[in-house]
Amino acid sequence: MAERPASSRRTPIDSGITPHVLREYSLLADGRRGALVGPRGDICWLCLPTWDSDAVFAALIGGAGRFAVHPIDPFVWGGYYESRTLIWRSRWVTQRGVVVCREALSYPAEAHRAVVLRRIEPAPAALTVRIALDVAAGFGAHRLHGFHRDREDVWSARSGPVYVRLSSGRASALAPGRATDGAPTLMGDVSLASGEICDLVLEVSDQPLTGAPPDPATAWSMTENAWHDAVPATTGTLADRDATASRAVLRGLTDPGGGMVAAATMSLPERAEQGRNYDYRYVWIRDQSMAGQAAAAVGASDLMDAAVSFVGERLLSDGPRLQPAYTTGGSTVPDEHVIDIPGYPGGFDVAGNHVNRQFQLDTFGEALLLFAAAAHAERLTVDGWRAAEIAVGAIGEQWRDPEAGIWELQDDIWTESRLICVAGLRALSDAGAPRRRMAAWEALADTVLADTAQRCLHPSGWWQRSPGDGRSDASLLLPVIRGGWTAKHPRTVATVGAIEHDLTDDLFVYRFRHHPGPLSDAEGAFLLCGFSMALAQQQLGDPIKAVRYFERNRSACGPPGLFSEEYDVDERQMRGNLPQAFVHAMFLETAARLAGP
Repeated sequence: MAERPASSRRTPIDSGITPHVLREYSLLADGRRGALVGPRGDICWLCLPTWDSDAVFAALIGGAGRFAVHPIDPFVWGGYYESRTLIWRSRWVTQRGVVVCREALSYPAEAHRAVVLRRIEPAPAALTVRIALDVAAGFGAHRLHGFHRDREDVWSARSGPVYVRLSSGRASALAPGRATDGAPTLMGDVSLASGEICDLVLEVSDQPLTGAPPDPATAWSMTENAWHDAVPATTGTLADRDATASRAVLRGLTDPGGGMVAAATMSLPERAEQGRNYDYRYVWIRDQSMAGQAAAAVGASDLMDAAVSFVGERLLSDGPRLQPAYTTGGSTVPDEHVIDIPGYPGGFDVAGNHVNRQFQLDTFGEALLLFAAAAHAERLTVDGWRAAEIAVGAIGEQWRDPEAGIWELQDDIWTESRLICVAGLRALSDAGAPRRRMAAWEALADTVLADTAQRCLHPSGWWQRSPGDGRSDASLLLPVIRGGWTAKHPRTVATVGAIEHDLTDDLFVYRFRHHPGPLSDAEGAFLLCGFSMALAQQQLGDPIKAVRYFERNRSACGPPGLFSEEYDVDERQMRGNLPQAFVHAMFLETAARLAGP
């Protein structure tokens, strides 16, 4: 997408929040939506009622809307997730002592109401915290109005079509005021005695809020128990604690209907001022298939079943016209459009996604690999087998056609798309496919492979990007690790070697070379490719190098342990939308498989 002209960029809204580098944000999620929390207690991103709805907190991308809580004394920040949850503990160290604020979206989620839980836990000394609430529905189109106290401890208001209610035993310390940009804000300083707890419960809904507000103790207990039921401890990997955390992230990104969004955010730039910022609040068939395969590797049957269900339903509905991505409700992704706010620094305000106009062959191959993993786990239903046969039929009809490929570029005969289909066909054939189908599926795999070898093999013996593009491409690690042919086939060895030679820097892996010069001049390293390289090295019989790649790419996160899509190797910063589901999925699978034979 072309860069937005500088003359059309709006002056940033003074939200009272200074943007942070991406590595400092943590995620709160409940399956239906996600919120980002900055290190200084600023919840600056939340869409309602679901992932791809308009934001009610948009300060992350230069707009209006936030919910801030922090000590008024100078402090340094930290924090961590409670085990097996997306409950975040902000930890602020002041000269008077350590202040802890426990934060979560109430879980499990309701369809129309988001409930933000914030509990300031007992401090060792008296302290004062500052609270500011600015709900701005429609990406800031509607500001707060109609403030009133329902009772001593509850404030209510409206933001356009959105209903807002904030309850706290210290509500009397809050009052309507004005933010630095003049916007109506509920704000105030709350003084707490040593050992005192302060609960804040924020409800935001697109339907009227009726009945009593949630009881904080009950909401916290329900949320803790629900997370612990949903995310068992992951063991037997190279990094059990981080693997469990990634499993929680994937669970939090998965809607009750089964769809897993690619990321919780939109418009976070992959490269500053280059126009490469997109909306990832949708379900990519490829990404969810990868997540389902990772779930199978660690025995997370709930995530695998959700992936099989969502992908299978889309195939049964759309057949060979399967779209690369959908909303969590299964509908078409909206067209790209701008929403007239400044955007995150270096980016701008893109909603929707151009993927809705693309054909991507590799999604059928990834779907087959997902179905094969489910079949091996004896969890592929009759409908799942029907969906698999539809995917096979689509490959048979369309494998010769140009398409956009995994990187969603111009249409071409992309090698990776065809080889991942070969791997998917063979995996499904080996997973208990009906005998009447096995021979035909193997024959189709052989035909696609032979044609691709004739057209897409480099003279040096490794797979190149496409018939007319002789460069190496790190996406070709995916069919290598999915077993479309023998592990140490000469083409495999040559392909991995070419990628290592051409596309790696300090054990980070780039997608492909855009132009001569340093790889980092064009984009960041792709963490999906780094973890794929670790699995490829294991397959080639070099476990030491495999672990080196794994640990190097595992380091490309911030204190919350979240991964974005890209990593800027020079600046040691994360780039792109956050958190990126398929990176967490590949990390989880790699941690599990490197611990095995």
